Amino acid sequence: MPTSDVVVLGAGAIGAAVAWRCAQRGLGVTMVDPGGSRGAWHTAAGMLAPVGELHYTETSLLRLNLDSMARYAGFVAELSDETRLATGFRTGGSVEVAWDGADLAALRDQHEFATKLGVRTELVTGRELRDLEPALAAGLPGGLLAPDDHQVDPRRLHAALMTALERRGVQLVESLGAVLVDRDRVRGVRISGGAVIGSRYVVLAAGSWSALVDGVPPSAVLPVRPVKGQTLRLRLGGRPRLQRVVRAAVKGSPVYVVPREDGELIVGASSEERGFDQQPRAGAVYELLRDAQTVVPELSEAVLEEVSTGLRPGSPDNAPIVGPTAVEGLIAATGHYRNGILLAPVTADGVASLISEEALPDVLTPFTPARFAEVT
Repeated sequence: MPTSDVVVLGAGAIGAAVAWRCAQRGLGVTMVDPGGSRGAWHTAAGMLAPVGELHYTETSLLRLNLDSMARYAGFVAELSDETRLATGFRTGGSVEVAWDGADLAALRDQHEFATKLGVRTELVTGRELRDLEPALAAGLPGGLLAPDDHQVDPRRLHAALMTALERRGVQLVESLGAVLVDRDRVRGVRISGGAVIGSRYVVLAAGSWSALVDGVPPSAVLPVRPVKGQTLRLRLGGRPRLQRVVRAAVKGSPVYVVPREDGELIVGASSEERGFDQQPRAGAVYELLRDAQTVVPELSEAVLEEVSTGLRPGSPDNAPIVGPTAVEGLIAATGHYRNGILLAPVTADGVASLISEEALPDVLTPFTPARFAEVT
C-alpha cells in the first residue's frame, strides 16, 4: 500500500496552496482530484478586498481576511521565485461606487465601520470619483476608495501552484477519493479502482463537493453547499482606462469590474442557489452586462470573450471551515464562499501548521467545524 504523510482531497486553489505549504515543510503530499470539472478558481475574478463583502457583525472574518491579505505579497513572491511564473498580483486599490443617495449613506457607514477596525478607506465625491477613474459614468454621487485592496489572477495563481507542486514531487492522482476511517482515526484514502493511499492526515479541500466525499462519518460531514456564480471576460480595443477594481450596486444588484494588465476585463458576479447546476444562464449574463455598462459605459463596445460558470463552496454562515474535524487526522479546508482566493495564504499556512506543529493559528480558531456542533 503506497503511503503519504498528507493526502489532500481537492486540487483547487485552496487544496493546491495547502499541498504546497505542506510540501515546503518536508511532508510527503499526494493530491487526489477527479479532474474534468474546474474549481471555483477558474471562474473567480481574484479581487483581494477584505472589506467589500462583509457585514458589520463579521469582525472575525474581517480580521482573517486582513491577516491573509498581509501574507499575500510574500506568498505570491515566493511562489513566483520558485516557479518563474507570474500570478497577476497587482496593488492599486478599488473604488466602490454609489448609485444613489441611499448607496452613498451605506458607504459612509461602511467607512466608519472600517475606520473603527483600523482599515484605510476614503470617502470621495462624484467629481473626485471621475478624477480617479474617468471611465466611470457621469453623475454618480460619490464612492469609497479602498487604497489597500489588491487583485490576483486566479488562473495564473493556480497554474503557478500546480507547477510548484510538480517541482516538489507532489503526486496528483486523478480520481475520486473516499476517506478511510478506523476507530475515529483517519487511515488514508481509497481511490477509484480500489487502491488505497495510507496517510495519517487527510485534508478535505473539495470545495462545493466537500459534503459529498465518501467515507466521512456523519459526525464529521461538513455543511457545505454549492452557490452558482458567473463571470464574464471582456476586451476593449486598446488599453482599458480603468486602473482600479470598480464595485457597485446598481438598483440593488451588485456588480464589479476587474481590469487586468493585459487589457482583459472581468465582470461579475452572479450568485444563485441552484445546486450543482453549472449551465450558463442568459438572464444572469444580461444582468451583469447591463449593470456593468451602466457604471462603465465604454463596456458597451467591448468584445465578450468568455462566460465562465463555477460553484462557490458556501457554509451556513458563509465563512470558511478550517481546522480539525470530529475524526482524528481529518482536517477541513473548505467553505470559503466568495473569499477562497483571498484566504488561500492564511488557510494554507494554518493547515500546514496544524499538521506539522499540531497548532492552529489563533486567527483561524473561530472557523473550525466545531462551531456548527456548538449550535446544534
